Amino acid sequence: MNSDILLHSQKRKNRSIKLVFLFGILLLLVFIISLNTGRYSITPIEVWHTLLGAGTKKQNLVLFELRLPRMIISVLIGAGLAVSGAVLQGISRNGLSDPGILGINAGAGLAVLLFVSMYPSTSLAPPFLMPFLALLGAGLTAILIYFLAYKKGQGITATRLLLTGIAVGAGISAATVILVLQLNPRNFEFVVTWQMGSLWGANWKFVLALLPWMIILLPYVYWKSKTMNILSMNEPISGGLGLEIHKERLALLAAAVGLAASSVATGGGIGFVGLLGPHIARRMVGPEHQYMLPLTAAVGALLVLVGDTIGRSIVANTEVPAGVIISLLGGPYFIYLLMRAKA
Repeated sequence: MNSDILLHSQKRKNRSIKLVFLFGILLLLVFIISLNTGRYSITPIEVWHTLLGAGTKKQNLVLFELRLPRMIISVLIGAGLAVSGAVLQGISRNGLSDPGILGINAGAGLAVLLFVSMYPSTSLAPPFLMPFLALLGAGLTAILIYFLAYKKGQGITATRLLLTGIAVGAGISAATVILVLQLNPRNFEFVVTWQMGSLWGANWKFVLALLPWMIILLPYVYWKSKTMNILSMNEPISGGLGLEIHKERLALLAAAVGLAASSVATGGGIGFVGLLGPHIARRMVGPEHQYMLPLTAAVGALLVLVGDTIGRSIVANTEVPAGVIISLLGGPYFIYLLMRAKA
């Protein structure tokens, strides 16, 4: 019996490694395509020459100062949002959980908006300050949702968490609209574009501001993958296995909020990545988090990079925010999952 379990586990592990490798190749291919995509056309040969230091001044500017940081940010944000969604789904035992749907992204956005409304110029905003502001807003929102959804003796049910998150998110969105209407024209345009997921912080300063969050939190979440396997069970079983449920859940919730907040601060209001990434990965390798999380990060990174690449090329002489492209995919999928959950 034990040998069968070990064999099954090894097969899942091997499948996970192969799929992560496959998505890594797809990510590399899209990365190469994205380098050649935009208003200013650069051929693959010119890209190669530029990377080797033989490009023109304009090619160096476009490639190294505009496209490369934006693409790296796309990958980091995609991985962060997807893993954040996987954590929220795991600790709440709710397959519909997502930092956008639950209102966590809205809380982060409100904090950034309050800063923008008081700051004289968004272009001077310190990039290293933005993730902390977003974390503050997202953290307070998550705490509010957690305590409103928690019921003594029952814990947190999937339905109550989802409905509480939607209600809190709606309230924050209403407050956001009121604040947006009071902004000056320049900041108004910035906020509206940011809310659509514009990947606005597309320079190396924002890459450096986002990178530490991902380097610390992504490995931490993976380290807790087996804990999440236990938390995904019923609370009596989790408690019976000696797990400090409340403590572990809060720690993982904090990690999920940190990943979502830092991503939102840099990339704007990109939704549904935290929903699509874990669901796609779970269908491919199963629910065990030690196998599912690496694939979730790869799928999320690919989704945002593809969304940004399409957004930069779908309409001539303009850019469609990556968040809009991803929402076109995520919206129908969320409705499908919602209908399936009711069935």
